[in-house]
Amino acid sequence: MSVISDLINLNLSECTKKIIAEYIWIGGSGTDLRSKARTLSGPVKDPSELPKWNYDGSSTGQASGEDSEVILHPQAIFKDPFRRGDNILVMCDAYTPAGDPIPTNKRHNAAKIFSNPVVAAEEPWYGIEQEYTLLQKEVNWPLGWPIGGFPGPQGPYYCGTGAANAFGRDIVDSHYKACLYAGINISGVNGEVMPGQWEFQVGPAVGISAGDEVWTARYILERIAEVAGVVVSFDPKPIPGDWNGAGAHANYSTKSMREDGGYEIIKKAIEKLGLRHKEHIAAYGEGNERRLTGKHETADINSFKWGVANRGCSVRVGRDTEKAGKGYFEDRRPASNMDPYIVTSMIAETTIVWKP
Repeated sequence: MSVISDLINLNLSECTKKIIAEYIWIGGSGTDLRSKARTLSGPVKDPSELPKWNYDGSSTGQASGEDSEVILHPQAIFKDPFRRGDNILVMCDAYTPAGDPIPTNKRHNAAKIFSNPVVAAEEPWYGIEQEYTLLQKEVNWPLGWPIGGFPGPQGPYYCGTGAANAFGRDIVDSHYKACLYAGINISGVNGEVMPGQWEFQVGPAVGISAGDEVWTARYILERIAEVAGVVVSFDPKPIPGDWNGAGAHANYSTKSMREDGGYEIIKKAIEKLGLRHKEHIAAYGEGNERRLTGKHETADINSFKWGVANRGCSVRVGRDTEKAGKGYFEDRRPASNMDPYIVTSMIAETTIVWKP
């Protein structure tokens, strides 16, 4: 194994200018991540310098066998924390050979919304709180839980410490540092209410970059868990019963909200979100009805309400924002398996562009 470890950690810059680019894309389920690597002649600084590539869409559920070629368009570059050096991770979106976005390409439409001059002028900022659960690979049961049994009730696990309360911190901390190395604006991590469940936060990120960074952070997490032999679950309610679900709360502000008088803009934006509640819920992740029950720090999926410092609401405004009269709000409805391209662009479209 030491030989393999040595080879994995080879410093290619000592012998060649060539680099390895890992192309990443979203698979046919809309939640799975795929990737493959290619050699490039030298370091690259901008996605426009990268070649398009293709893959077999019939093997990912994204094309038929008779016409299987899907084209990858490089969109964002990050430093590769696994290969290091000048090697890179490349977040891509996928198109038909004719140039049309395939159905699972949600980035294309999001980019159109964020490039709208009215939206761009508002400089939408996002902070995404991505929750997830670590599972024992062989039994598909949360890490740290007795096989076939349950741990003690919730209470000591949120931001908990010690072997009896925190399970998987080595994975979490490795992921935290790997994201910082990659250039992702990861702003923090913490243990969550249910044991074996964790959260990382990405942001502030502007516009389309929020989706690029969350998806790449998910990819890095999956790769680390792969090495650790642990499964990452983004299921919004992995364990039924009196256990917290997993969400992806979206903190959001616009330029107008961040300026003096912004609190009135925030209230008008929240009112618009309430008017389109059903449309947002339909786009906020699969299985969210199992999570949004009105219990475990959620609002019921069929109702919309907002409040200050209230974690039982659909949308929460912080005390600091209320006091300052400007700032941001938190949409608590998105599920952990949501597509950040859809959620971020939809919030911007509803609050900035949409007219009731």
